[in-house]
Amino acid sequence: MSKPRKYSIIFIAAITLVITYLHYSTIAAIMELHDIYMEFYYVPVFLGALLFGLRGAVLAFLFVLITFMPYMLLHWSGDFLSQADTILHLALQGFFGLFAGFLIDRDKRRGKQLENERYLSGLGQAATTIVHDLKNPLITILGFAKRIKEGKGEAESAAQSIIDAAGNMQKLVHDVLDFARPIRMVVREEDIGNVIRKACDACRAKTERWGINISEILPSEPLNVSIDRFNFERALVNIINNAIEASSQGQDITISTSAEKNHLVVRIMDQGSGMDRETLNNLFIPFYTKKSWGTGLGMCISKKIIEEHQGDINVESRQGKGTEVTIRIPHRKTQGKTGVSSAAVSGDTPQAV
Repeated sequence: MSKPRKYSIIFIAAITLVITYLHYSTIAAIMELHDIYMEFYYVPVFLGALLFGLRGAVLAFLFVLITFMPYMLLHWSGDFLSQADTILHLALQGFFGLFAGFLIDRDKRRGKQLENERYLSGLGQAATTIVHDLKNPLITILGFAKRIKEGKGEAESAAQSIIDAAGNMQKLVHDVLDFARPIRMVVREEDIGNVIRKACDACRAKTERWGINISEILPSEPLNVSIDRFNFERALVNIINNAIEASSQGQDITISTSAEKNHLVVRIMDQGSGMDRETLNNLFIPFYTKKSWGTGLGMCISKKIIEEHQGDINVESRQGKGTEVTIRIPHRKTQGKTGVSSAAVSGDTPQAV
Protein backbone atom coordinates (compact mmCIF):
# COMPACT_ATOMS: atom_id res chain seq x y z
CA MET A 1 0.00 0.00 0.00
CA SER A 2 1.33 3.44 -0.94
CA LYS A 3 2.10 6.06 1.70
CA PRO A 4 -0.65 8.48 0.57
CA ARG A 5 -3.26 5.72 0.96
CA LYS A 6 -1.94 4.82 4.41
CA TYR A 7 -2.02 8.45 5.51
CA SER A 8 -5.58 8.83 4.19
CA ILE A 9 -6.76 5.79 6.15
CA ILE A 10 -5.06 7.06 9.31
CA PHE A 11 -6.64 10.49 8.84
CA ILE A 12 -10.15 9.03 8.41
CA ALA A 13 -9.71 6.82 11.48
CA ALA A 14 -8.38 9.77 13.50
CA ILE A 15 -11.37 11.96 12.61
CA THR A 16 -13.76 9.19 13.62
CA LEU A 17 -11.99 8.67 16.94
CA VAL A 18 -11.97 12.42 17.69
CA ILE A 19 -15.71 12.70 17.02
CA THR A 20 -16.39 9.68 19.26
CA TYR A 21 -14.16 11.13 21.97
CA LEU A 22 -16.26 14.31 21.88
CA HIS A 23 -19.32 12.16 22.60
CA TYR A 24 -17.66 10.52 25.61
CA SER A 25 -16.25 13.78 26.97
CA THR A 26 -19.55 15.68 26.77
CA ILE A 27 -22.35 15.28 29.32
CA ALA A 28 -25.04 13.04 27.87
CA ALA A 29 -27.77 15.48 28.88
CA ILE A 30 -26.51 18.14 26.46
CA MET A 31 -28.31 16.63 23.49
CA GLU A 32 -27.69 19.60 21.19
CA LEU A 33 -23.95 19.01 21.18
CA HIS A 34 -24.37 15.28 20.65
CA ASP A 35 -26.63 15.99 17.68
CA ILE A 36 -23.90 18.19 16.21
CA TYR A 37 -21.28 15.48 16.81
CA MET A 38 -23.52 13.00 14.98
CA GLU A 39 -23.49 15.24 11.90
CA PHE A 40 -19.69 15.23 11.95
CA TYR A 41 -19.70 11.50 11.19
CA TYR A 42 -20.59 12.39 7.61
CA VAL A 43 -16.99 13.61 7.20
CA PRO A 44 -15.12 10.29 7.54
CA VAL A 45 -17.81 8.39 5.63
CA PHE A 46 -17.72 10.76 2.66
CA LEU A 47 -13.93 10.96 2.77
CA GLY A 48 -13.82 7.18 2.58
CA ALA A 49 -16.15 7.27 -0.42
CA LEU A 50 -14.22 10.05 -2.14
CA LEU A 51 -10.81 8.47 -1.70
CA PHE A 52 -11.60 4.76 -1.96
CA GLY A 53 -15.01 4.47 -3.56
CA LEU A 54 -17.77 2.15 -2.33
CA ARG A 55 -15.38 -0.07 -0.40
CA GLY A 56 -13.94 2.93 1.43
CA ALA A 57 -17.42 4.20 2.33
CA VAL A 58 -18.42 0.78 3.71
CA LEU A 59 -15.28 0.43 5.84
CA ALA A 60 -15.49 4.02 7.10
CA PHE A 61 -19.15 3.56 8.08
CA LEU A 62 -18.39 0.27 9.83
CA PHE A 63 -15.64 1.97 11.81
CA VAL A 64 -18.10 4.71 12.81
CA LEU A 65 -20.51 2.05 14.06
CA ILE A 66 -17.78 0.18 15.94
CA THR A 67 -16.64 3.32 17.74
CA PHE A 68 -20.05 4.90 18.38
CA MET A 69 -22.24 1.88 19.24
CA PRO A 70 -20.60 1.27 22.68
CA TYR A 71 -21.34 4.89 23.61
CA MET A 72 -24.95 4.59 22.44
CA LEU A 73 -25.46 1.36 24.42
CA LEU A 74 -23.86 2.81 27.55
CA HIS A 75 -26.14 5.84 27.41
CA TRP A 76 -29.33 4.07 26.37
CA SER A 77 -32.04 6.29 27.75
CA GLY A 78 -35.10 4.24 26.95
CA ASP A 79 -36.57 7.23 25.12
CA PHE A 80 -37.81 5.59 21.92
CA LEU A 81 -37.96 8.79 19.85
CA SER A 82 -34.47 9.89 20.88
CA GLN A 83 -32.91 6.51 20.12
CA ALA A 84 -34.84 6.23 16.83
CA ASP A 85 -33.51 9.65 15.82
CA THR A 86 -29.94 8.54 16.50
CA ILE A 87 -30.37 5.28 14.58
CA LEU A 88 -31.98 7.15 11.68
CA HIS A 89 -29.03 9.54 11.58
CA LEU A 90 -26.62 6.62 11.39
CA ALA A 91 -28.70 4.91 8.71
CA LEU A 92 -28.81 8.08 6.57
CA GLN A 93 -25.07 8.56 6.92
CA GLY A 94 -24.49 5.01 5.77
CA PHE A 95 -26.96 5.31 2.88
CA PHE A 96 -25.59 8.59 1.50
CA GLY A 97 -21.99 7.51 2.02
CA LEU A 98 -22.54 4.19 0.21
CA PHE A 99 -24.44 5.92 -2.58
CA ALA A 100 -21.60 8.41 -3.02
CA GLY A 101 -19.09 5.56 -3.09
CA PHE A 102 -21.17 3.78 -5.73
CA LEU A 103 -21.25 6.91 -7.93
CA ILE A 104 -17.51 7.45 -7.55
CA ASP A 105 -16.76 3.84 -8.50
CA ARG A 106 -19.02 4.17 -11.52
CA ASP A 107 -17.26 7.34 -12.65
CA LYS A 108 -13.87 5.66 -12.22
CA ARG A 109 -15.01 2.72 -14.36
CA ARG A 110 -16.27 5.09 -17.03
CA GLY A 111 -13.03 7.07 -16.89
CA LYS A 112 -10.99 3.89 -17.29
CA GLN A 113 -13.18 2.81 -20.20
CA LEU A 114 -12.74 6.19 -21.90
CA GLU A 115 -8.99 5.96 -21.33
CA ASN A 116 -8.91 2.53 -22.96
CA GLU A 117 -10.97 3.83 -25.87
CA ARG A 118 -8.59 6.78 -26.31
CA TYR A 119 -5.65 4.38 -26.20
CA LEU A 120 -7.19 2.17 -28.86
CA SER A 121 -8.10 5.23 -30.91
CA GLY A 122 -4.49 6.41 -30.62
CA LEU A 123 -3.23 3.02 -31.77
CA GLY A 124 -5.64 3.15 -34.70
CA GLN A 125 -4.49 6.64 -35.63
CA ALA A 126 -0.85 5.60 -35.32
CA ALA A 127 -1.42 2.52 -37.47
CA THR A 128 -3.30 4.55 -40.08
CA THR A 129 -0.54 7.17 -40.22
CA ILE A 130 2.22 4.59 -40.52
CA VAL A 131 0.39 2.59 -43.20
CA HIS A 132 -0.37 5.78 -45.15
CA ASP A 133 3.24 6.97 -44.99
CA LEU A 134 4.59 3.55 -45.97
CA LYS A 135 2.10 3.10 -48.80
CA ASN A 136 3.35 5.92 -51.03
CA PRO A 137 7.05 4.94 -51.05
CA LEU A 138 6.06 1.30 -51.51
CA ILE A 139 4.05 2.25 -54.59
CA THR A 140 7.09 4.17 -55.86
CA ILE A 141 9.44 1.24 -55.24
CA LEU A 142 7.13 -1.30 -56.88
CA GLY A 143 6.43 0.98 -59.83
CA PHE A 144 10.04 1.78 -60.65
CA ALA A 145 11.18 -1.81 -59.98
CA LYS A 146 8.60 -2.96 -62.52
CA ARG A 147 9.87 -0.39 -65.05
CA ILE A 148 13.45 -1.60 -64.55
CA LYS A 149 12.36 -5.20 -65.04
CA GLU A 150 10.50 -4.28 -68.25
CA GLY A 151 13.42 -2.21 -69.50
CA LYS A 152 11.42 1.00 -69.64
CA GLY A 153 12.90 4.41 -68.89
CA GLU A 154 16.34 5.15 -67.49
CA ALA A 155 17.52 2.57 -64.99
CA GLU A 156 19.71 5.05 -63.12
CA SER A 157 16.84 7.50 -62.57
CA ALA A 158 14.50 4.66 -61.54
CA ALA A 159 17.10 3.30 -59.10
CA GLN A 160 17.52 6.75 -57.52
CA SER A 161 13.74 7.03 -57.07
CA ILE A 162 13.73 3.64 -55.36
CA ILE A 163 16.59 4.70 -53.09
CA ASP A 164 14.77 7.94 -52.17
CA ALA A 165 11.54 6.07 -51.41
CA ALA A 166 13.38 3.49 -49.30
CA GLY A 167 15.09 6.35 -47.46
CA ASN A 168 11.67 7.84 -46.60
CA MET A 169 10.53 4.47 -45.30
CA GLN A 170 13.70 4.15 -43.23
CA LYS A 171 13.14 7.61 -41.72
CA LEU A 172 9.58 6.67 -40.77
CA VAL A 173 10.76 3.47 -39.08
CA HIS A 174 13.49 5.37 -37.20
CA ASP A 175 11.01 8.03 -36.04
CA VAL A 176 8.62 5.42 -34.66
CA LEU A 177 11.45 3.54 -32.92
CA ASP A 178 12.91 6.77 -31.51
CA PHE A 179 9.55 7.69 -30.05
CA ALA A 180 8.84 4.22 -28.63
CA ARG A 181 12.15 3.33 -27.02
CA PRO A 182 14.11 5.04 -24.23
CA ILE A 183 16.70 7.58 -25.36
CA ARG A 184 20.27 6.59 -24.56
CA MET A 185 22.08 9.67 -23.31
CA VAL A 186 25.83 10.21 -23.56
CA VAL A 187 26.31 13.54 -21.81
CA ARG A 188 29.49 15.57 -22.29
CA GLU A 189 30.57 19.20 -22.10
CA GLU A 190 29.79 20.72 -25.51
CA ASP A 191 29.91 24.21 -26.99
CA ILE A 192 26.25 24.96 -27.68
CA GLY A 193 27.28 27.24 -30.57
CA ASN A 194 28.87 24.33 -32.44
CA VAL A 195 25.80 22.15 -31.86
CA ILE A 196 23.50 24.85 -33.27
CA ARG A 197 25.77 25.37 -36.30
CA LYS A 198 25.73 21.62 -36.99
CA ALA A 199 21.93 21.55 -36.77
CA CYS A 200 21.67 24.49 -39.17
CA ASP A 201 24.11 22.82 -41.57
CA ALA A 202 21.95 19.68 -41.55
CA CYS A 203 19.00 21.82 -42.70
CA ARG A 204 20.93 23.94 -45.19
CA ALA A 205 20.04 21.99 -48.31
CA LYS A 206 16.36 22.27 -47.43
CA THR A 207 16.58 26.03 -46.81
CA GLU A 208 18.21 26.42 -50.23
CA ARG A 209 15.44 24.50 -51.96
CA TRP A 210 12.71 26.42 -50.11
CA GLY A 211 14.37 29.82 -50.47
CA ILE A 212 14.52 30.46 -46.72
CA ASN A 213 17.09 32.61 -44.91
CA ILE A 214 18.46 31.13 -41.70
CA SER A 215 20.57 33.15 -39.23
CA GLU A 216 22.49 32.09 -36.12
CA ILE A 217 22.91 34.56 -33.24
CA LEU A 218 25.52 32.92 -31.04
CA PRO A 219 28.01 33.84 -28.30
CA SER A 220 31.35 35.12 -29.59
CA GLU A 221 33.11 32.79 -27.16
CA PRO A 222 32.42 29.11 -26.39
CA LEU A 223 29.43 28.49 -24.15
CA ASN A 224 29.80 24.99 -22.74
CA VAL A 225 26.89 22.96 -21.43
CA SER A 226 26.42 19.30 -20.46
CA ILE A 227 24.33 17.69 -23.21
CA ASP A 228 24.08 14.65 -25.43
CA ARG A 229 25.30 16.32 -28.62
CA PHE A 230 23.81 13.84 -31.08
CA ASN A 231 20.32 13.79 -29.57
CA PHE A 232 20.17 17.52 -28.83
CA GLU A 233 21.16 18.26 -32.41
CA ARG A 234 18.38 15.95 -33.60
CA ALA A 235 15.86 17.86 -31.48
CA LEU A 236 17.02 21.15 -33.00
CA VAL A 237 16.87 19.76 -36.55
CA ASN A 238 13.27 18.63 -36.04
CA ILE A 239 12.27 22.09 -34.80
CA ILE A 240 14.16 23.93 -37.56
CA ASN A 241 12.60 21.69 -40.21
CA ASN A 242 9.14 22.59 -38.89
CA ALA A 243 10.08 26.28 -39.09
CA ILE A 244 11.25 25.86 -42.70
CA GLU A 245 8.06 24.07 -43.71
CA ALA A 246 5.93 26.83 -42.14
CA SER A 247 7.86 29.59 -43.95
CA SER A 248 7.55 31.09 -47.41
CA GLN A 249 10.30 32.02 -49.83
CA GLY A 250 12.42 34.91 -48.61
CA GLN A 251 11.31 34.69 -44.98
CA ASP A 252 13.80 34.46 -42.10
CA ILE A 253 14.46 31.88 -39.40
CA THR A 254 16.63 32.94 -36.45
CA ILE A 255 18.31 30.61 -33.95
CA SER A 256 19.81 32.28 -30.89
CA THR A 257 21.17 31.23 -27.53
CA SER A 258 21.86 32.93 -24.22
CA ALA A 259 22.86 31.97 -20.68
CA GLU A 260 20.54 32.84 -17.83
CA LYS A 261 21.22 32.35 -14.13
CA ASN A 262 20.41 28.63 -13.98
CA HIS A 263 19.46 27.81 -17.56
CA LEU A 264 20.76 27.90 -21.08
CA VAL A 265 18.11 29.22 -23.46
CA VAL A 266 17.85 28.41 -27.17
CA ARG A 267 15.23 30.20 -29.27
CA ILE A 268 14.10 29.30 -32.79
CA MET A 269 11.96 32.02 -34.36
CA ASP A 270 10.34 32.05 -37.78
CA GLN A 271 8.11 34.45 -39.73
CA GLY A 272 5.96 31.70 -41.19
CA SER A 273 2.27 30.93 -41.25
CA GLY A 274 2.04 30.18 -37.53
CA MET A 275 -0.35 27.69 -35.96
CA ASP A 276 -4.01 27.81 -35.06
CA ARG A 277 -5.10 27.08 -31.51
CA GLU A 278 -5.99 23.43 -32.22
CA THR A 279 -2.59 22.67 -33.76
CA LEU A 280 -0.76 24.45 -30.94
CA ASN A 281 -2.70 22.53 -28.26
CA ASN A 282 -1.99 19.19 -29.98
CA LEU A 283 1.58 19.92 -31.02
CA PHE A 284 3.10 17.27 -28.75
CA ILE A 285 0.39 14.65 -29.30
CA PRO A 286 1.96 11.62 -31.04
CA PHE A 287 0.98 11.23 -34.72
CA TYR A 288 -1.01 14.47 -34.73
CA THR A 289 -0.31 16.45 -37.90
CA LYS A 290 -2.20 18.58 -40.41
CA LYS A 291 0.50 18.14 -43.03
CA SER A 292 0.05 15.85 -45.99
CA TRP A 293 3.39 14.25 -45.16
CA GLY A 294 5.30 13.21 -42.05
CA THR A 295 4.35 11.15 -39.01
CA GLY A 296 3.64 13.92 -36.51
CA LEU A 297 6.39 12.53 -34.27
CA GLY A 298 9.09 15.16 -34.81
CA MET A 299 8.06 17.54 -32.03
CA CYS A 300 7.23 14.64 -29.69
CA ILE A 301 10.74 13.27 -30.12
CA SER A 302 12.26 16.74 -29.62
CA LYS A 303 10.27 17.22 -26.41
CA LYS A 304 11.34 13.79 -25.19
CA ILE A 305 15.03 14.59 -25.83
CA ILE A 306 14.82 17.98 -24.12
CA GLU A 307 13.07 16.52 -21.09
CA GLU A 308 15.78 13.85 -20.88
CA HIS A 309 18.15 16.81 -20.44
CA GLN A 310 15.96 17.94 -17.49
CA GLY A 311 14.84 20.85 -19.63
CA ASP A 312 11.56 22.14 -21.01
CA ILE A 313 10.23 23.43 -24.31
CA ASN A 314 7.66 26.16 -24.84
CA VAL A 315 5.98 27.12 -28.11
CA GLU A 316 4.22 30.40 -28.86
CA SER A 317 2.57 30.94 -32.20
CA ARG A 318 0.15 33.28 -33.95
CA GLN A 319 -1.39 32.63 -37.34
CA GLY A 320 0.23 34.82 -39.96
CA LYS A 321 2.82 36.09 -37.45
CA GLY A 322 5.15 33.14 -37.03
CA THR A 323 6.27 30.83 -34.25
CA GLU A 324 8.82 31.04 -31.44
CA VAL A 325 10.15 27.88 -29.78
CA THR A 326 12.03 28.35 -26.51
CA ILE A 327 14.20 25.58 -25.06
CA ARG A 328 15.60 25.80 -21.54
CA ILE A 329 18.08 23.32 -20.13
CA PRO A 330 19.90 23.45 -16.77
CA HIS A 331 23.14 25.42 -16.91
CA ARG A 332 25.29 26.37 -13.91
CA LYS A 333 28.13 28.30 -15.44
CA THR A 334 28.01 31.53 -17.41
CA GLN A 335 30.91 31.78 -19.80
CA GLY A 336 31.97 34.08 -22.60
CA LYS A 337 30.49 37.25 -24.01
CA THR A 338 27.46 37.55 -26.15
CA GLY A 339 28.26 38.43 -29.70
CA VAL A 340 26.77 37.82 -33.11
CA SER A 341 27.85 35.55 -35.90
CA SER A 342 25.36 35.07 -38.65
CA ALA A 343 24.99 32.89 -41.70
CA ALA A 344 22.34 33.60 -44.30
CA VAL A 345 21.26 31.14 -46.92
CA SER A 346 18.85 31.82 -49.73
CA GLY A 347 17.54 29.81 -52.64
CA ASP A 348 15.29 30.19 -55.63
CA THR A 349 12.03 28.30 -55.50
CA PRO A 350 10.43 26.53 -52.54
CA GLN A 351 9.77 22.85 -53.14
CA ALA A 352 8.18 20.10 -51.10
CA VAL A 353 10.42 17.45 -49.65
